[in-house]
Amino acid sequence: MIKDDHFGRMELFMSLLEMNGICKSFNGIQVLKEVSLRVEAGEVHALLGENGAGKSTLMNILTGVHDKDAGTVVFDGKEMKNISVKSSENAGIAFVHQELNLFNDLKVYENIFLCREYTNKFGKVDTKRMIKESRELFEELGVEIDPEIEVSGLTTSQKQLLEISKALFFKAKLLILDEPTTALNNSEIEHLFHIIERLKESGTAFIFISHKMPEIFRISDSYTIFRNGEFIDSGKISEADTDTIIQKMVGENYSSGEIYEPRQKGEAVLKLENLSGEGFCDVSFEVKKGEIIGLTGLQGAGSSELLQCMFGATPAYGGNMYVNGNCVPHHSIQAAMKNKVAMLPANRKENSVVPDMSILENMYLAEHVLSKKKPCISKKQEEKKYQNFKDILNIKAADSADFITSLSGGNQQKVFLARWLDTDADILLLDNPTQGIDIGAKAEIYRLILKLASEGKTILLNTLEIPEIKKVADRCIVFYNGKIAGSLAHSQIDETTVMSYATNAVQLEEVL
Repeated sequence: MIKDDHFGRMELFMSLLEMNGICKSFNGIQVLKEVSLRVEAGEVHALLGENGAGKSTLMNILTGVHDKDAGTVVFDGKEMKNISVKSSENAGIAFVHQELNLFNDLKVYENIFLCREYTNKFGKVDTKRMIKESRELFEELGVEIDPEIEVSGLTTSQKQLLEISKALFFKAKLLILDEPTTALNNSEIEHLFHIIERLKESGTAFIFISHKMPEIFRISDSYTIFRNGEFIDSGKISEADTDTIIQKMVGENYSSGEIYEPRQKGEAVLKLENLSGEGFCDVSFEVKKGEIIGLTGLQGAGSSELLQCMFGATPAYGGNMYVNGNCVPHHSIQAAMKNKVAMLPANRKENSVVPDMSILENMYLAEHVLSKKKPCISKKQEEKKYQNFKDILNIKAADSADFITSLSGGNQQKVFLARWLDTDADILLLDNPTQGIDIGAKAEIYRLILKLASEGKTILLNTLEIPEIKKVADRCIVFYNGKIAGSLAHSQIDETTVMSYATNAVQLEEVL
């Protein structure tokens, strides 16, 4: 059929998905205002916008999690009415969420076939067939996962690939990928993109939700932008540029300028002395009061593992950590917290979210672990502190009494950052703190990190994104194969130099 495209041109096409005039309100607040989305078969369509723009709500309507208030949904030529999760799946729509939906105590093949188990002619579960087909799926996709092990034994990146493989197994016509590369290293990302490109050729379509501009321009064919629940723009990626797209996503708040600010440092307050643990060994360095250290390396190089050990979440095999000259006992999160060390972990769903608690309760949880001898919690005082952090971090939430799960991933992350700021910690270990956070909010987090450092907080920031380190870090420590490969001053930080150390392309340079 012939229709006008978003730019007024007449063209012949066959859309796989058309969502028109979609409206949705929660508790009287309109979160989608007559938005539209069109996705064609065999394309990767980037759905862009800040957290709270309406992307997740629209996808939840498409997959039957929420009912729409108005509008129409046409998929594969048929109008979808009274959409349920089951009817959406049966139509050929699969949603790979940013927050992984896997059962850690089940085996890999059991997760793939959950509620879709094969049975033999006697009605018994056909385990051998499910294992065989799971193994064939992984071999076809080039994914190295043993289908017979428990999911709890997988790395975060393997879990991400399992989620994607699970969706691909049932031959979905449309895959919604929400921040699919968050836990993947560069080679895994390229492998995923190769799979996507191969599936595009057979007509599979993808809705790609990401805040990473290089990936969006690398894999996407077209884009749609939402802002504050409204449709802003749509077009071909080949006809767009990064600054224009970001400007439309963020609006007048966008600024691409350098925000790093050098500041006066104090005495050394943190010292690692030949610290070794799971995934790293013989790590030694000192950090001054008010200093920001960026940690990086390829996925699994040891930087994230180091932060987990420093916080007592994983055991140390040897060496020591000193805070203000005092040796902090190993294997104890409580000891780290008492020494005013806090950590924002990378895996938000497994390590931060308490789903049965409200936003407010999730915020004050850590502080009341430290002050557990206090007989009562003053809701009035906690609400006052929450409102302060809400303003500082620009948390988009209707009511602090709502469940934490009512928030988008990025806004959840802001609540957890507030959780640790609430403990008045002096040393902040931030493991991928802007994971799932939109571009505008990232800039807010960067400025907050710099502000906290200027107030005397000492910050260790682990991230795979080198531009992120360049924006805030005084130094960058690069890991390779569990050891420090090099340390760079702020003026030396650039992607080429960092990757040279991260891939062991240069010899160890000791400038600690």
